[in-house]
Amino acid sequence: MKDMITIREIDSLAALYRQKGRLNRAVIQGLDFSKALIDWQTLECEGAVFLGCRFPDDLNLDILRQRGALIFPRIPGLPYHANRSALYSREELMHGWSPEVDNSLDKRIYDHFEDKGKNRPDVMEAMAQRIHDHAIDDALFDLLEGRTDGDGKKKVVAVMGGHGTPRTDPYYAKVAYITRELTRSGYFIASGGGPGTMEATNLGAWMANAPDDALDEALSILAQSPVYTDAGFMERAQEVIDLHPNGSSSLAVPTWFYGHEPTNLFSRYIAKYFSNSIREDGLLAIATYGVIYAPGSAGTTQEIFMDATQNHYVTFDVISPMVFLGEKRYKEDTMLFDCISQLAEGRDYADYLLCTDDINEVIDAIKRYDPVR
Repeated sequence: MKDMITIREIDSLAALYRQKGRLNRAVIQGLDFSKALIDWQTLECEGAVFLGCRFPDDLNLDILRQRGALIFPRIPGLPYHANRSALYSREELMHGWSPEVDNSLDKRIYDHFEDKGKNRPDVMEAMAQRIHDHAIDDALFDLLEGRTDGDGKKKVVAVMGGHGTPRTDPYYAKVAYITRELTRSGYFIASGGGPGTMEATNLGAWMANAPDDALDEALSILAQSPVYTDAGFMERAQEVIDLHPNGSSSLAVPTWFYGHEPTNLFSRYIAKYFSNSIREDGLLAIATYGVIYAPGSAGTTQEIFMDATQNHYVTFDVISPMVFLGEKRYKEDTMLFDCISQLAEGRDYADYLLCTDDINEVIDAIKRYDPVR
C-alpha cells in the first residue's frame, strides 16, 4: 500500500512561518505576501498550491513554478476575496456603513451580486462565487472543529424562525433567553444570520457572559426600533454592543441571495454565502445537537422539512433533536408538528421531536439529548 500523502493547509502568515521555508505539498489559501518576510529564492514548494494569494510585485512567479508549485491567481475586479481564508466578522462586513449612507462591504458585495445577474451570473462570476462559498465552507469547518479558537469541537445548536419577527415579539425574547442559557451551558449557537428571530438567536448568545438583568435591558433598547426597516435599527444594536462589548461567540450563516438585510451585529463569526441552497442545507447539517424552530413562514417551513429529511435518512450520519417553539403555530395554525411526527413514525428521530411554549422545556430537551450516531 502506498503511503498517504498529507496535505497541509496554511491559511495564515503565522502558520506559514512555522513551516520554516518548507511548503512541499502544502495548500496556501488567500494569503497576502506583499510584505511577508520570505526568502523566495530558497523556498521549498514542490507540489505546493497557492490559491488566490497576493505576491510581491517584483517577484517572478516562474521561480516557484519551476520548483513544482501550482499558482491559482487571485480573481481581479471583485469586491470580495474568492479564496478568503477566514469567516467574515461584523466589523469587516459593516466597514463603510454610516447612518446616513450604507457603503458597507456587505452592501457593495450585494450590489455586485445583483449587477452580475444574481442567480444567472456569467461563467467567470459563477466560478468566483463557487470558489468563495467553498472557502467559506473550509473556514467554517475549521471553526467548528476547534482549530480557529483552539477550544475543541463545538456542540452546535441552530435556531430557525421568521426574519420579520419584531424585537418586541414575545418569541424574540424567548429565543434570546433560550440561546443565552444554552451558550452558558457550553453549546455553540448558530442562526441564519439575518434580523428577526435570527438576530434574537445571536443576541442571547452574545449576552451569555453578562449579568442576568442585562438581557432585559438589551431587549428594552432594541425595542425602540422593532423591525429592520425602522430608523435607528442598527444604532440600537450597536448601543447594546457598546454596553457589552465582550459578548460570547456565536455563528451567523446568512446569504446574499435573498436580498440585502442588515448584518447581524451580535454574531462574532459570519459564514455568508452566495448560494442559498448550500447555506440552508449546511446550517442544518452542522446543528448536530439540535434545531429549534420558532414561529416563521415559508422559509422556516422549508427548513423543517429539510431537517426532517436529514434525520429521516440519517444523511449526515447523525440524528438530532427537532424542537418546535410555538404550539399555536405548529399544532393549531399549520399542524406542521403533527405532520413531522407522522412522517417520523417507526424512525429513530420520532423520539427526538418536541413541541412546546415553555423555554425551560426547550432548554432541557437540548441538554437531555445527545446526537445519535
